[in-house]
Amino acid sequence: MRIIAGNMKGRKLNSPKDNAVRPTSDKVKEAVFSMIGEYIDGASVIDLFAGSGNLGLEALSRGANVCYFCDNSDESIRLLKSNIELCKAGGRSRIFHGDFRKALSGIPEKADIIFLDPPYEKGLLEKCFIKISETGALKEGGIIIAEYGDGVVLHETISAFIRIKEKKYGKVRLSLYG
Repeated sequence: MRIIAGNMKGRKLNSPKDNAVRPTSDKVKEAVFSMIGEYIDGASVIDLFAGSGNLGLEALSRGANVCYFCDNSDESIRLLKSNIELCKAGGRSRIFHGDFRKALSGIPEKADIIFLDPPYEKGLLEKCFIKISETGALKEGGIIIAEYGDGVVLHETISAFIRIKEKKYGKVRLSLYG
């Protein structure tokens, strides 16, 4: 696992020791950033189920101003902190340790980009979209990029958001909502 582009390009990130955290593969990460490249420069980003911080750190490397990393796993928070330190991104990183609902309510600014990559088997995606809408966490004109398993079906419209793009990479799907 590494940073693909930007000012931290090539930096290797610490990986989880077990399968409890499922980092986004480099292939899927490249696809994510090709879908959202125009939104990155100067963006405020939320990496809602951050895990290792792979997506949020890539966004910072490519020019995002700040990333709010959120996760409720102690192990993920330890891994995330070590990767932020490795990338020397502490000044542009904020960590929220806890449930996604609490995190969305506590983030002090609206985001331009929200990454959603919850555990596939927990059925949390629609709940996330609803909470994002309720809290007003996304700026007008902002985007949500959802990563999910092949067996999951996301509707064209979820809460206040409409799907703009959808791509499939092996057993992983990506949907872009605005």
